[in-house]
Amino acid sequence: MTTYIPQLTLPEAVFNSLPASILLPIALGTAVGYGTRHTPRQYLSLKQPPLRPPPWVFGPVWTVLYGMMGYAAYRAVNIGTSLLNSASTIAAARNGSTLYTIQLGLNLAWMPLFFGLGRPVAATLDIVSLLGVNGYLAYLWGGSVDRTAGWLLAPYLAWLGFATYLTVGVGHLNGWDLTNIAAFGGDDKENKKRA
Repeated sequence: MTTYIPQLTLPEAVFNSLPASILLPIALGTAVGYGTRHTPRQYLSLKQPPLRPPPWVFGPVWTVLYGMMGYAAYRAVNIGTSLLNSASTIAAARNGSTLYTIQLGLNLAWMPLFFGLGRPVAATLDIVSLLGVNGYLAYLWGGSVDRTAGWLLAPYLAWLGFATYLTVGVGHLNGWDLTNIAAFGGDDKENKKRA
């Protein structure tokens, strides 16, 4: 079981607003994606495991998943913290809001770890932790607060499982060293010389 930690939790105003709950993870995910430059080219230059999707798939998939996770958070916190609920349901909703915030941070850290720093081991530890936290969050919210909120996290969990496979596969096939890929940023003329 986890504990509600206000200092590690998004403000209640985010969870109480449907647009903010949905748009915040989408906006943060988009900002991290744009902040990690040359990602499609880096991605294609790596040795890949079977079943890897083309780079253009990730943007739309993550946008939908971020929206669903935001809606799940909105539902769980708003339904779960109603004064008509038991103390245990209210606690589960609030504890889940802390877990949700932690998982969002882990989610946003993956791309800079993997592509920005070229650290597949750290990215693997991050995504395995992310998968575990979200598995528990889906269990907590789905079983104790709102079944729909738990099920809204199911596609996210499935995608995280697939992303874990890709992360481990790319790390293994590339000798767990992506430092050359991480350095593949900056001026296009310099990049062509490196390629």
